[in-house]
This record gives sequence, C-alpha cells and structure tokens, in this order.
Amino acid sequence: MQTLHYLTLSVLIPPLLSFFAEPGALFFEGGATNVGMIMDWREMAGRPTVRGMQGEDRWNAYYGAWSGGKQLGSGWVEGMWDGRTDPMRGWVIAFSWMFASFADIYYLCILVRRPRLLLDFALTLGFSHIVLTTYYSASIPTSLFFWIVMFTWSATTVTIAEQICVKREMTEGLVISPPRDEVDDLEMGELLRRD
Repeated sequence: MQTLHYLTLSVLIPPLLSFFAEPGALFFEGGATNVGMIMDWREMAGRPTVRGMQGEDRWNAYYGAWSGGKQLGSGWVEGMWDGRTDPMRGWVIAFSWMFASFADIYYLCILVRRPRLLLDFALTLGFSHIVLTTYYSASIPTSLFFWIVMFTWSATTVTIAEQICVKREMTEGLVISPPRDEVDDLEMGELLRRD
C-alpha cells in the first residue's frame, strides 16, 4: 500500500509543480522531481528547507541552497534566491495528497477488500508517512496545515473506502432470486414437460 501511495504521489506531484509552482524557487529546492517534495513535511507547510549556520539567529540563518555540492543560491544577495519558499508549492502538494486519497481508496478496495481492516491499513499508511517524513526532515511536523491535510486525507480515505467495501459485500453476499410469479411459471413449465 505504501509503495502504491508513493507511486501515485510521484506521478502527480512533478507535473503539477512544474506547471503551477514558481520555477526559480523550485530549482533551488532541487526541482519538481526532488524526493523532498513527497517526503519533507516542510515542503507542504511552505517552510524553508535550507539549513542555516549554527549560532546565527533564526531570521538570518539562511545562507544558501546547495545541491550536489554546488551552491545554487546564496540567500539575501540581490538578484538571487531570497530564502523564501513558494506558497503555491504547498497547495499543489496538498491537492496531490487529496487526489491521491481517491487512488488509495481504489487500492484499499481492491487489495484489502474487508471493511473492518480498512481503518487499520489507512491509518498505518498515514502513520508510516509521518514517521518517514520526520526521519527525512530530521524534525517532527509542527505545521497545522500539514496535520489538517493528513487528517482530511485519512478521514476521506477511510470513510469512502469503507462505504464502497460494505456496499460490495452486501451485494456479493445476497443472492437475488427472480420474483415468485416467475418461479411458479417455471415450475409449471417443468411439470408440463415431464408429462
């Protein structure tokens, strides 16, 4: 499930970011295909992911963006990256998560199939993502926006998937027989043929 979820996000996020996000700010973060766009909670929250120098105060700590050993931007220099993130990027990633919830509903209904197990699978998927994103970013998610997206994603996924699976179980478990009049006609036809 986790693999299918991340595969869905990796198909959705790069094209949407390439189209909607600011290209300059996206370049300094490693591009639209950077794994941090999926795994770093700060990307969804719209917080800077650039590391600052030790000992500097909070507002002057961004000294540049580095990728592959090369400095891509030097912070507050005129004409260069200014240390801010693109606010549209967080909305695009959040929209991708919500769209991925519908793919997750499909995956859960096909692979898990049991309504009583869906809650466990969906919440395990969400909890695993929180553990992985905490490990990747080396900080516990503190953004209210991130937690709202995670809660909305899990509520949507669990509610809709359970409804679909219950409906499927109800239709598979019940045998629909023809109306009684048709059964009587069939029985009379059988009796007439035997004679």
